[in-house]
Amino acid sequence: MVFRNKKLVDRQVGRNAELFAYAIAGLPLAEERYPFIRILVSIVEQAHPEWNQTPHKDLQIAHLINRLAPDQLDADEVAEVVRVRDEERGYFKDG
Repeated sequence: MVFRNKKLVDRQVGRNAELFAYAIAGLPLAEERYPFIRILVSIVEQAHPEWNQTPHKDLQIAHLINRLAPDQLDADEVAEVVRVRDEERGYFKDG
């Protein structure tokens, strides 16, 4: 992982989130990754509050996290974490 010459994927999210995503990917079990993915999702939600009202927020956040650490974290796993967080908050998708 050489980050010196790598351009930031998302300036609002930042380099530390990229490093965090790589660190999370190093955990072998989904149960171990889950709480850390929740934290990473929270960082992305804070950086992009405009996404809170979009119909495909789960996919947008999963795509961005996949871009932060390419092919390191499963997009479906991340999207599921976003959906669970939204359901806990009382946000339910229609359909």
